[in-house]
Amino acid sequence: MQALVDQVIEIARAAGAAIMEIYDTDFEKYEKSDASPLTEADLAAHKIICEGLAAISDLPILSEESSKEEISWDKRSSWGAFWIVDPLDGTKEFIKRNGEFTVNIALVEDGRAKLGVVYCPPLDRLYYAADELGAYRKDGAGDAVKLQVADEPSEGEIWNVVGSRSHGADALAAFGEKLGNVNLVSMGSSLKLCMVADGQAHLYPRLAPTCEWDTAAAQAVVEHAGGQVLTPALESLQYGKKEDLLNPYFIVCKAAGERWSESFVTLAQ
Repeated sequence: MQALVDQVIEIARAAGAAIMEIYDTDFEKYEKSDASPLTEADLAAHKIICEGLAAISDLPILSEESSKEEISWDKRSSWGAFWIVDPLDGTKEFIKRNGEFTVNIALVEDGRAKLGVVYCPPLDRLYYAADELGAYRKDGAGDAVKLQVADEPSEGEIWNVVGSRSHGADALAAFGEKLGNVNLVSMGSSLKLCMVADGQAHLYPRLAPTCEWDTAAAQAVVEHAGGQVLTPALESLQYGKKEDLLNPYFIVCKAAGERWSESFVTLAQ
């Protein structure tokens, strides 16, 4: 598993390098069918990742930049294991040039992400996790640091709650009001899940749409750091189990807690 993780990290770094070649230029913008911005960097990273994964594995690949029509549900439903990729998660953050975007690569088996690599090129920050290895953060050439989610704060202490810069601000504020003593932090891309894995945030309630490729890699990091990604039914978020690639709303946490579960479920309905 360590050898496979190292190979995926190398692929993610190569994709990140291609993104950074475009990041500080006057890049050309395109439009996706859902009207979110797409850049040349998406396509460059997609090509590098798909070619890299194909060289080390014969498993199928589901990438955000692959047309959904090319891979029917009849075909996807038979996949026991597959790669799920977001070549550039946080394209709005890329366009804004705030550095809060990532390359996400996950290996899914039986609905669960058993390996995940999240790479933030502007920070040269890497999060990775896999079965039997645990979860780690590595900054630049520094040593890898083992990750552990934080315990819930005691009564009266401040909750650190992270949310999206671009989506669901009103719902996040409503959740914070119900929770009480809260420090709300905005962040882009899958870095929000990684903040919980890293113990920098206690909760990340997601009360706006996401797709499977947005979360799979970072969920592996969260779970291997001792956390959970839970649906409104307070069950683990699953992958490749339904035709629709949209995730339900979810919350990233150490475990379902009495002090917030009811508020989350109510707001998520």
